[in-house]
Amino acid sequence: MIEERSPRCKTARPTERLAKNSPASLALLRQRSARLLDAAFPVHLFLTFSSGGILKAFRRLLQRTPFYGVYKAIGHYPDYWYWILRGRPSRSPHLLKQKVVREYGQKFGLKTLVETGTYYGEMVAAMKAHFDRIYSIEFVPELAERASRKFARYPHVRIFCGDSRVVMPEVLALLTGPALFWLDAGYYGWVGKQGDQQRLSAELQMILSHPHRHVILLDDARGLTGRDGIPSVADVKSYVESKFPKRTVEVKYDIMRITLRTDAG
Repeated sequence: MIEERSPRCKTARPTERLAKNSPASLALLRQRSARLLDAAFPVHLFLTFSSGGILKAFRRLLQRTPFYGVYKAIGHYPDYWYWILRGRPSRSPHLLKQKVVREYGQKFGLKTLVETGTYYGEMVAAMKAHFDRIYSIEFVPELAERASRKFARYPHVRIFCGDSRVVMPEVLALLTGPALFWLDAGYYGWVGKQGDQQRLSAELQMILSHPHRHVILLDDARGLTGRDGIPSVADVKSYVESKFPKRTVEVKYDIMRITLRTDAG
């Protein structure tokens, strides 16, 4: 797991006194708390430095085993608390993403979850007890096959393999009511190659044009940079709200949320 590094906090000089609850004092508190967390949780240190040297090679080896999912799941907890102590930066931890997906399903009474980008099946594993049906689409055959084996004993979970633009119509045809969509906004896959830059707009068009009033959560909204042909957050918001005026778009904690307007009726 690759951790983002926040800039080093500036501490006050010994002769300066920080006002209680001032931005400087809160920054100093977060810095000291983060240091305590590093000392208290060696697992976090393992995950932080796993991007280099021997540990990086070990991680690549672990990816080929059934234990990699467990490895990642354990790492979510220190990652979440470290994110809080760092002041909730733009990159949101996976536990927060799970919480948002679960809450939106409950808030809108949605019993079906549709995901693009199964990867190692972490979201499916976390949500399998909260939705009646889960459809997940994975482009990489090896990952799709692994997920299919992993969730084979859960009849309400179905893994699809292929380009989401091609598979999405098949999934939409299975839906008999509104569903929650958890989409991957990333344009760079796990293999490090640039993906189809028209994929996202095509998916949004298909989902929002469907007869049912689906709710969409778009992961990694920070990837919408507006550079190199990639749309910006403002581009997506303008596109959705102009073409589908009954929809509203907001971004919070790196997750774009596309829902029905409260006054849409």
